Amino acid sequence: MLPTDRFLTFIQQQQLFDTRKKVLLAVSGGRDSVLMVKLFNAASLPFGIAHCNFGLRGEESDGDEAFVRELADELQVCFFSVRFDTLDYAADHKLSIQMAARELRHNWLEKIRQDHNYEVIGLAHHGSDVTETVLLNLTRGTGIAGLHGIQAKRANFVRPLLFLKRQDIDDIIRSEAISFREDSSNLSAKYARNKIRLEVIPKLKELNPALDETFERNSRRFGQLEEFLNIQVNELRKVLFKKLPEGTVEIDLQQLKQLEPLELLLFELFRPFGFSENVLADLVATWIGEPGKVYESATHLIVLDRGKLLLEEKLFELAEEVIWSIDLVKLDFMAKNYERESFDFENVFIEKNREKAFFDESLLQYPLKMRLWNDGDYFFPFGMKGKKKLSDYLRELKIPLTQKKRVPLLVNGNGDILWVIGYRTDDRYRVGPETKKVSIFKQI
Repeated sequence: MLPTDRFLTFIQQQQLFDTRKKVLLAVSGGRDSVLMVKLFNAASLPFGIAHCNFGLRGEESDGDEAFVRELADELQVCFFSVRFDTLDYAADHKLSIQMAARELRHNWLEKIRQDHNYEVIGLAHHGSDVTETVLLNLTRGTGIAGLHGIQAKRANFVRPLLFLKRQDIDDIIRSEAISFREDSSNLSAKYARNKIRLEVIPKLKELNPALDETFERNSRRFGQLEEFLNIQVNELRKVLFKKLPEGTVEIDLQQLKQLEPLELLLFELFRPFGFSENVLADLVATWIGEPGKVYESATHLIVLDRGKLLLEEKLFELAEEVIWSIDLVKLDFMAKNYERESFDFENVFIEKNREKAFFDESLLQYPLKMRLWNDGDYFFPFGMKGKKKLSDYLRELKIPLTQKKRVPLLVNGNGDILWVIGYRTDDRYRVGPETKKVSIFKQI
């Protein structure tokens, strides 16, 4: 007999979804996902079926798709299917085949969910999968986040079979004579998860026959511990991470060094930004060094800068330069908008404003350029005598190293720097007694 009452109770206790709204079920054709379909049907819950053909097992994969399609037809529910070139995707994105398949499946399921108004997506993980996942995560070193195993609900994905163990599912399938497709790859120990299920767990169960129950309890405790730790780390981040106007985050190094336990808190503080344990260990080993050392994740940078750390997103696409022609009034550069106006000298009030620059229009040689500064650039700062290297000027202003990379310039047609935007104009192009027309450039 199907455990329909326990199934509905678990959904209610975990608050997985509104049982009046339809759920998209990810169905491979294996015993777990077929049982999930049977339970939804027996409980009279509205659902549709989605199947991914990853093309990894030839005719066997096609047979799985045909089986799931027939199941959907039999139950008269909506059926969605897709075929992926998983091997090419894995190669292009430098992923393992399993990770590639997971990414393809999740992205496609979420699109179907949105396009067809399903509330959530049902995945057929069960209680014994928790044991496998925790052991797998321990071998990979995922920190506390990997020790809570599989959550019943995460974002738009729900796992309504977590109240069942593998043996429970096998017994139900047998007693109810439910047809399913056996995935031959599940019997191969070449995949890490299969090796753990087929070789490691049986040995551990010789020591503890109730291994799944033990891991389930421990995972629940680790989940609560992670929740508590996240609250504490978020509060700590509010104290330590000071966001600058330009988007860079400034962190006082002395305060960071005083954290205890340092290794744990440092990893959790920077985990959202993708920094690995090895990179953070390098940071700790070298943070008494000279300013300018850079530590990288896939998406962010940490720069050591005079008693503090600077954290910011990587700049993946920096415009080298844009042309400002004489007939152009407005221009975009580095996600900011600029505007040019022209007035007779007697109608202009020269104000001190970092977001505006005033020039003698007769001295401008079009087309102008906007670009980022380079080593070797120099200008004649307004109000000062002689030229100054731009690198020295920015250093004297004590602009953070990461912020320096973003400093844009307005450059005359002859190559002279007109304006270190946001800081200072060039004295050679100032408005003077002989000026008849004034060009005003401003950030808007």
